[in-house]
Amino acid sequence: MYFPYLRGRQFELLAIRELVENKLIGSKIIPIVEPIKPTSTLLKTLNCFSEEDHHIALIHNPKVGNYKKALDNLKDETLKDKLTNSLHKHEVIPAHILNNNSVSELKYIENKENLIVILNDTDHINNYLNIFNTEKPIYTLTPDESSFRRKIKNSRVLLADRFSKQLRNADYVNIEDESFSEDHLYYRDDNYSGFSDFSIVGAEFSETGFAPYAVVIHIVYFDDQMSLRIKHFVSDTNDDITDPAGKFYEALEKLINWNYSKNIDTLGIREFQKHYKNGTYPGLGTVKKIAIMHHIELINNFLEERLK
Repeated sequence: MYFPYLRGRQFELLAIRELVENKLIGSKIIPIVEPIKPTSTLLKTLNCFSEEDHHIALIHNPKVGNYKKALDNLKDETLKDKLTNSLHKHEVIPAHILNNNSVSELKYIENKENLIVILNDTDHINNYLNIFNTEKPIYTLTPDESSFRRKIKNSRVLLADRFSKQLRNADYVNIEDESFSEDHLYYRDDNYSGFSDFSIVGAEFSETGFAPYAVVIHIVYFDDQMSLRIKHFVSDTNDDITDPAGKFYEALEKLINWNYSKNIDTLGIREFQKHYKNGTYPGLGTVKKIAIMHHIELINNFLEERLK
């Protein structure tokens, strides 16, 4: 099982929505969304998963953004009610980040056995064991550390940030190609029920955006041993923030030329090929969306083939 951990940014929500709409992810993938603000895009994504009878997990106590406060103050009562009631949908699995207030935060969750828990702090392990003494969550995401392995035995999911984020996009010029992950190969050997990562975005969260000097496209791919690597395609004219469309095309051309020999075929790659052919620039958010779609579809294809 693969649990891509995504924040509620629009491009991340659109990525998983387009994948499920195109039936490109199966039952072996359950996205986990930590919402950052109440939006119609979030609601449409949850509704889409429900309509397609596909599970998605929604964190009800997010630690990034201002979701809960913004939801309480939302003037659109219809949107507010629908988002509030979304956790009652059969396809929407409630998820919870363990913290000092978990006892009070969980009192509104009726069935703790239908809950995904994110336990990423050793200080909360005993709290977890006390809360889930009898009712065990369906999955618990933990780092691959001895403290968690010794004490958490039921349906553990390996949670790791496999994306090596650089300070500046231009810094990827010095890396180009690097190892990404082998979790998909060995998670069962290590007694995990699944694995989770933050895709090509990384765990670090920031609500502020900025105009980059360089445009980079991050593409994961399998090597000959089926380990995942990541290739960084970086623009060339990186002296200032002007002409992002031209920078995108420089990076995109490198991706297209590289894929002539790789022949990777996913919806994401085909979208990049369309932009290259048409000379179009979709914006940096859409570039990330397409790269996330490619990553998740690639993992889906691997799991569908391996776990037949």
